[in-house]
Amino acid sequence: MAQAPQLLAAYLAVGPDELKRKETLSRLKARAAGPFEAFNLEEIEASADLEPQTLLSSLNTLPMGADRRIVVVENAEKLPKPVSEALVKYLANPNEACTLCLTATTLAKTTRLYKALAKVGPKAVIDCSAKKGRDLLPYVQKLARSHNLTISSDAASELTARVGESSTMLDTQLASLSALLGGGGNVTLGLVESNVARVAEVKPWEFLDRLAQRAFARSLQLLRLLDGGSAIGLCSLVCGRVRELICAKSLAARGEGGLVAKELKKQDWQVRNLGRWAGNFRDGELEHLLSECADADAALKSGADERSTLTALVCSVCGR
Repeated sequence: MAQAPQLLAAYLAVGPDELKRKETLSRLKARAAGPFEAFNLEEIEASADLEPQTLLSSLNTLPMGADRRIVVVENAEKLPKPVSEALVKYLANPNEACTLCLTATTLAKTTRLYKALAKVGPKAVIDCSAKKGRDLLPYVQKLARSHNLTISSDAASELTARVGESSTMLDTQLASLSALLGGGGNVTLGLVESNVARVAEVKPWEFLDRLAQRAFARSLQLLRLLDGGSAIGLCSLVCGRVRELICAKSLAARGEGGLVAKELKKQDWQVRNLGRWAGNFRDGELEHLLSECADADAALKSGADERSTLTALVCSVCGR
């Protein structure tokens, strides 16, 4: 049997993918298995009340009946500054018989703690970024296989539209579908539509951002999630986004791209992508789309079918 690789002094599992963070922790915790696991595996909650000496005492405790202790600290972004600074000093000369594992939804690369962890080794920082865009559907299909399932692209797309992009939610729903099918089988679009409730929440600005990127499939998914709100209001927001893109494209053409925020009376962070997105449209195309937005608005106010009208508008904006 191959020997398990030597553990580093510390690891950081960082990113919004909760499932990947949990899988990382599970693999590390397994290394503490044995008759003295209760002593050699310690889990400490990051909180404002945590004292530096409490954590350092745990890290410097020698293992019992094993060659290594595992100390887990979840939600490292919540560590008080004194504890974080104490860890930076500890990592300069760590206990060779202990492995520290920190998890965090986010931790800036510019922080002293992140830099200290990265210096531990090239594999010390474990990227737990969430899957998005074109990477999401293959990831759902991979999760499905772990539950003895196959799932079509249409079904996978509908599943993400209904439950969102959370890996934990997707995994939970796939586990439920596997149980429904008797432990495995093929997940069809009909099965998803019949058995998976819509729980994902989507903000209109997320839909507008994907639309500006001309991300057709994702825009349609988000449009379905927004179904039930004011179609006229949503159409108005699309018109507004098209006007913003026209402004950004016009300023860029004059070499004044840095004035977008001032012109639109918004903060810089609110418009930082507009110039790049505006570049996805040909000259004159946005002005034509603005006319289509006006037509869609008039149609909706005259009683036209909301879903088909908005879907047609999405198709036009995305160049379909």
